[in-house]
Amino acid sequence: MQAKLSIHEDQAVFLSSYKEHGFKDKSSMMREALNLLKKELESNKLRESADLYAEIYSEDAELKALTDAAAKEWPV
Repeated sequence: MQAKLSIHEDQAVFLSSYKEHGFKDKSSMMREALNLLKKELESNKLRESADLYAEIYSEDAELKALTDAAAKEWPV
């Protein structure tokens, strides 16, 4: 699939150095950049979710008691 996009001049200069960075062409460099961005955004979303769960857990005494009770019965 192909897509037309606009980039800044400094980005175009960087993209033209694809060989120096081990890529066979500009497209492969762009695909890798998009893959890295996707992974970073997914990781940030997961981290934010974990932080929210941690915050909720720290403020909920009933949930802590339930977790502690379940942990006591957990197999060793």
